[in-house]
Amino acid sequence: MKVSTKGRYGLRAMIDLALYSQNDSVPLVSIAERQDISKSYLEQVFSALRKAGLVKSIKGSQGGYVLAYDADEITVGMILRALEGDLSVVPMEDEVITNPIESFIRESIWNKIDERVFSFIDEYTLKDIIEDYMERDPAPMYYI
Repeated sequence: MKVSTKGRYGLRAMIDLALYSQNDSVPLVSIAERQDISKSYLEQVFSALRKAGLVKSIKGSQGGYVLAYDADEITVGMILRALEGDLSVVPMEDEVITNPIESFIRESIWNKIDERVFSFIDEYTLKDIIEDYMERDPAPMYYI
């Protein structure tokens, strides 16, 4: 599994949103500035996250984005799948595998790698990340 820039930036932006949107929406420009990501690129990322139902947009002068669910309900896997699609190490093609060695490798190696990776990313939530981050850096900078 290789995570693209879109996936890496999207995860950073979601963590930022979870940190800074405690009771209010967060403008995309604020996330872009804090994370040093272009606003236009984040618009593409948040469009995909919105379509996946992970964030909600708030219109108006006090608008921005909020998480669609509590941080303990959004997993790394949900975010990466929304931005990356299939996360399998070796994507499953529709072809029938007739080679016995290839079939064995898929079952005993590729599928097991996927299971372990998916198990981790599907259990690790935004809340877990924030808690781990706060232990490491207990005083994040809050911008006004």
